[in-house]
Amino acid sequence: QVQFVESGGGLVQPGGSLRLSCAASGRPFSFSAMGWYRQAPGKQRELVATITLGGVTNYADSVKGRFTISRDNAKNTVDLQMNSLKAEDTAVYYCYARSLALGSDSWGQGTQVTVSS
Repeated sequence: QVQFVESGGGLVQPGGSLRLSCAASGRPFSFSAMGWYRQAPGKQRELVATITLGGVTNYADSVKGRFTISRDNAKNTVDLQMNSLKAEDTAVYYCYARSLALGSDSWGQGTQVTVSS
């Protein structure tokens, strides 16, 4: 079972920045992909950004050029630097990891990001 420790959410004004961090631990030990999804009130969970073990990234069109994802494979951590935040970025952000061995997906408990003046 995978355990997650997420941090970095909070309240920020439009145009501001936040950095989300996530550390995954437990069995299995390696993850073919890690990333972040988000869910706003009344909406479905959607992909924000993912990054593979080899460093290939994928971003939602709505965050391209504003968000940057990175990971440390040795530590099983993934970060999301969010710049130029907009009100529509307000959501609960969930850390995500896909097991390399099993192909199964696991999710963190979520961290709230609120963009408001």
